[in-house]
Amino acid sequence: MGRAWYEDGKLLKKKNTFSDFVACAEKLIADGYTEPARLTIMGRSAGGLLMGAVTNLRPDLFAGVVAGVPFVDVINSMLDPSIPLTVGEYEEWGNPADPEYYAYMRSYSPYDNLKANAYPHILTTAGLNDPRVQYWEPAKYIAKLRTLKLDGNVVMMKTNMAAGHSGASGRYDYLRELAFEYAFLLQTVGIDT
Repeated sequence: MGRAWYEDGKLLKKKNTFSDFVACAEKLIADGYTEPARLTIMGRSAGGLLMGAVTNLRPDLFAGVVAGVPFVDVINSMLDPSIPLTVGEYEEWGNPADPEYYAYMRSYSPYDNLKANAYPHILTTAGLNDPRVQYWEPAKYIAKLRTLKLDGNVVMMKTNMAAGHSGASGRYDYLRELAFEYAFLLQTVGIDT
């Protein structure tokens, strides 16, 4: 959608990314293509941030969520310049050492914005050897979510003990991971796998 649209979704306009995603989901429902009980979403890495942020904004809108190696603890990760890519990502997210950027990041950080609520079924994945989103980021997100959620929906984490940020490296190993995620989403909408 062009450079202007991209610029309107970063730094101090990052929340536009989340509201655009929610608006698309609402449009699919309004036009009769789906309903919240049958709508599932999936994203990896920064897309995992998107999954966490939109789930916090509208937990009622989705039946199931897969957040792969999700960047859900924005503040702690962005405050650590030793993590690969962090300093380079300041151009996209901003530098949290600046109080204005810190406050804005904190206002959408999925981990920091969890609250007592009903949430959809959620699966997060992690790679033990991930240098970009360390495994403890989704682990602490899931642990906090489990203490706050007010429903009986499944909230789980799957850690690949031999993978990094991109998941399993073998073609069939990758397909097994993908099949697991799809099976999770299908079960959330009542399709028995």
